[in-house]
Amino acid sequence: MKAPGEEEDGRLDTLLSNTLARERRLWRTPALKSGCIQGSDISPAQYHEVIVWLRDTSGTFQFSSETFALGVCVLNSLLAAVKTQMKYLKCMAITSLILAAKVNEEDEVIASVKDLLEQSRCKFSTAEILRMERVILHKLHWDLYIATPMDFIHIYHGLLMSRVPGLVRAGSQAGSQNRPVLQASLWTRQAQHCMACHQLWQFKGSILALAIITLELETLAPDWFSVFTDLLRRAQISSTELICCKETVDECLTALQRSSPSNTVYILDSSSVLAFRRRERGGHEDDDDFYDGFWCLYDERPSMKTGRRDGLQDMMSSCPPLLHEP
Repeated sequence: MKAPGEEEDGRLDTLLSNTLARERRLWRTPALKSGCIQGSDISPAQYHEVIVWLRDTSGTFQFSSETFALGVCVLNSLLAAVKTQMKYLKCMAITSLILAAKVNEEDEVIASVKDLLEQSRCKFSTAEILRMERVILHKLHWDLYIATPMDFIHIYHGLLMSRVPGLVRAGSQAGSQNRPVLQASLWTRQAQHCMACHQLWQFKGSILALAIITLELETLAPDWFSVFTDLLRRAQISSTELICCKETVDECLTALQRSSPSNTVYILDSSSVLAFRRRERGGHEDDDDFYDGFWCLYDERPSMKTGRRDGLQDMMSSCPPLLHEP
């Protein structure tokens, strides 16, 4: 008979393996070309501004951090699959968040699309959001169960507490600060910030989550390297790739710390729980029309004017009229 600790450890290993498989199958990210997202006129600064807005909007809706992360992953997958323009980005973002809420949140938490649009002060119609939902679901083959950094943060946290309980005692003795150690809520907030940084697009959620955790392990445990090596092996991550990600994360978080008030307090999001997604779907074929855009959805010519725009002025207006379904 297995001890309770061994049973929990085995369950977490299985969960990690399944989540990594989902990530390999579904993870996609946009790429930069000529200073903009490839196939669009969206600059990294404009993308960052929209993700920050989406995070604030998710908080207004009282969605969990997992829902926000899934919304960003859905948006990234869509940006990697289609050509688009800046004026559609906000519609794509809010629709991605609404779809993520339908996956993660309880029905009583989700308001109607009309109410959500009013709360977010978006100028889109319900019909435009529903139409965009169909576009996203079609392009992503109706499979939105994308593994997010938040999923991996919860799994890694569970593995650390299960495999190295001594970290709790070691961390409580380290330094003079009287604070909880291995704070998953802090890592979650850091991950939310990192998801808006285009410098980290190239790293999967499993790598980003481990890089964030490793930065704290270095300050808490003298033998952090052995703990780090164990997680690295379990997550099947290249040490070179992780080190590169960790350095970039450190730069992003250092910039955040400099720009944040000195009395910033991180609050645990009680709605942040690890969702066990039971549905596992098979892989899908590569899109033949990988960069098939939105042109057939709008009354526009299939030509795109590239170039950056300042701010979100164009994006604040409602989507152009949609063509009626035949």
